[in-house]
Amino acid sequence: MQSADYWIEKLGMEGHPEGGFFKETYKSSESFGQRGLPERFSGERAFSTGIYFLIKKGHFSAFHKIKSDEMWHFYEGHPLEICYIDSDAALNFIKLGRDFEKGEVFQAVVPANCWFGSYLPESSEYSLVGCTVSPGFDFEDFEMGDRADLLKLYPEYSDIILKLTH
Repeated sequence: MQSADYWIEKLGMEGHPEGGFFKETYKSSESFGQRGLPERFSGERAFSTGIYFLIKKGHFSAFHKIKSDEMWHFYEGHPLEICYIDSDAALNFIKLGRDFEKGEVFQAVVPANCWFGSYLPESSEYSLVGCTVSPGFDFEDFEMGDRADLLKLYPEYSDIILKLTH
């Protein structure tokens, strides 16, 4: 197995505001116009976008939300824990990986407008995954979670909120 730094260099990845490293690999050349999108979008969006995303030991993806569904795909390394708070305020966990006997899955979807983040189990070195978003990702649709605000909204999830916020 290659190292995290190998993949970061080989794939030309850079730091992501939520944590971890990313490289955009696809952005559709066609787009939805504003009139063809739900009201939550403020302008046109590419049909779809895709990235490589890597989290290495000592890093995590902080709680954030976007306005589109996001499909995650496992590629390499150790399993990745994704957690999200759904529209019913329920906390959900997904383990992305290749060991189906341990409940891991190759791909999973985080629904639009859910607070979510991801992290590595303690003994892991890195996880290399992909994320596909449709309508395509735009930083205008990205909102970082504020620790104090999330703790007020979801005090019952304080442990994971403290773990996945700055």
